[in-house]
Parts: sequence; C-alpha cells; structure tokens
Amino acid sequence: MMLQNKVLLITGGTGSFGNAVLNRFLTTEHFSEIRIFSRDEKKQDDMRNKIKNDKVKFYIGDVRDYNSVERAMRGVDYVFHAAALKQVPSCEFFPLEATKTNVFGTQNVIDAASANKVKKVICLSTDKAAYPINAMGISKALMEKVAVAASRNLSETTVCLTRYGNVMASRGSVIPLFLKQIRSGEPITITDPNMTRFLMSLDEAVELVLFAFENGNSGDLFVNKAPAGTIRDLAQALKELCNANNEIKIIGTRHGEKLYETLCTREEMVKAEDMGNFYRIPADNRDLNYAQYFSEGTQNIAEVEDYHSHNTLQLGVEGTKQLLVKLPLIRKEIYQEDIDQMLG
Repeated sequence: MMLQNKVLLITGGTGSFGNAVLNRFLTTEHFSEIRIFSRDEKKQDDMRNKIKNDKVKFYIGDVRDYNSVERAMRGVDYVFHAAALKQVPSCEFFPLEATKTNVFGTQNVIDAASANKVKKVICLSTDKAAYPINAMGISKALMEKVAVAASRNLSETTVCLTRYGNVMASRGSVIPLFLKQIRSGEPITITDPNMTRFLMSLDEAVELVLFAFENGNSGDLFVNKAPAGTIRDLAQALKELCNANNEIKIIGTRHGEKLYETLCTREEMVKAEDMGNFYRIPADNRDLNYAQYFSEGTQNIAEVEDYHSHNTLQLGVEGTKQLLVKLPLIRKEIYQEDIDQMLG
C-alpha cells in the first residue's frame, strides 16, 4: 500500500497507542501528514515539543462533538480510532460518559470519515468487549456493533476493527503501579492472585492495527494471539527483577473485573480465520431476513471453545520476566538505560 502522499488521523493520538504509532511512522517515509486529534491541550503541547516534526499536525477536539471531528477529517485518507474512556472503575461509576465517548464518539468518527471519503477506518477495541460484564466492556461491545453496522452501508470507506488485551506498561496499567509500590517499599496490591490477563507489548498492539490496516475488509475484526499470565506471577516477576522483597497484599476484585479475559467468543471462533499470528473474524452480513438462513445449519457451537486468558499459553514467572525485560519502561526503571518511552 502506497502511503507516501497520504494523510493519517489518529483520534486519542496523545495516548500510549498514538505515541507508539508516531514512533513507528516518523522513522519511515510513510504518510505525508499525521494528525493528532484529542481534547487534552497539555498532552498535545508535550508531544509537539518532544517530537518537533512538521509532519505532525495537532487538532484540539472531542469525538463526542461531530463538528470538531469532521473539521479534522477533511483531506484525511486513513483513520486509526483510538479515542476512548477505558478505565474499568471510572466507567463503572460513569457509564453514560463511557457511552458518549465510546459509542456515540465512534459513530461520529465513522460518519465524518464517510462524509470526507476516507479510505479506511480502523477502530480499536478491547478484550473486555467479549462477554462484557462491566460498563467499559459493554460500551466497547456496542462500539464494535456500531462499526460493523456502519460497514454494511458504506461503499467508499472501509471500516474494520481490532481487539486486543492488556498492553503492558501503558498509561493506567498495573505494571507502573507495581513498580511504584516496589520502589516506595509499600505492599504490592493485587486483586486476585489467580486472575489472568493477556500480556502484550505496545509494539504488538501497533502490529495488530497495521495488520488490519493492510488486510482488513469492511466489518472485519482482527485479534492477535497472545500469551497470558496470572497477576500473582506478574507481581512475583517484577519483585525478582527488582531484587525486592515487598509483601504481596490481596485487596479483592475491583468493580467490574473478570477472573479472566476473552479475546474471541466461541460464536466468533466458529467463523474465525486463522492467519498465523492473528485471527480474522468476518462480519455477519446477513440481512434482517435472517430466517431463511436457519436451514443451512452451522458447526456445533458447543464443540468450540472461547479463546481466553485461561486457555492460551501461560507464561509463568520466568516467561513473564522474559517478556518484561523487553519493555522500554523496565529497561529504563530497572536497568537505568536511556530509553525514552512516550506514554500519554
């Protein structure tokens, strides 16, 4: 795909994902212009002063406001839609706010993209959207439905999705918290020692989005295969890397937390296409006359298992340590290497 003279817009572009994408594209000839769209002027100013690159343009706005999105979308070829409210507890207490940003904001992005004949929109989702039990996951699940529904009716704009698990060391994640607790000599607070989470790096999240960018058809959902680990093993791995002996304190599950996360439901796995490091889940494009399809039958869903963080590859303490030492944050905080990890 020729990108040299194309324009990319990243919504929520001052966050961890936006920074990682910029780091990738600013070292290549890809894209003549990259637009960062977000509502936080302080983060935009910090990013502007840090990168000092004329190729990057900054737009203040909010995905909740269609007009601000539409103005930023003019002349854009491709969109990575990363803007979201994604903290589980805050969304649990303010579910309507999560809905305004994650659902209506996504519709605004897609409508503005369609109005400006954008070629492709990649919407970023989360494992919490599969069998959602919390407000954040429910809002992201509905976001996925909004994107797939829109994809059926757009001829000039391709809309597809990615869904991935926890990004290690990203803003608001547990690894920076654990490191802070270790450094200050406080107990390491974990909710449930047997809780498992997919473990992936920010670079892997970017690779998933770029794979969808290159291979996505309208309505497709892409999921990457990722290992997982327990919260206990993650805490123990960090303790060993830091040569620390902090107490581990069990504080109980937070609002809306699951014991494990699902990346693909069994209903999705029935139709998933294995693409090596990724699964591609095509959209169900049957129309409202769906009764005519009942006679065709399908594979017995009961024979298929979800793809979740309890049944994927389990890293254990040693495997988790091997993954952690590759992270820029760990290289910087533990080994004092001069690696600048731009986190939103």
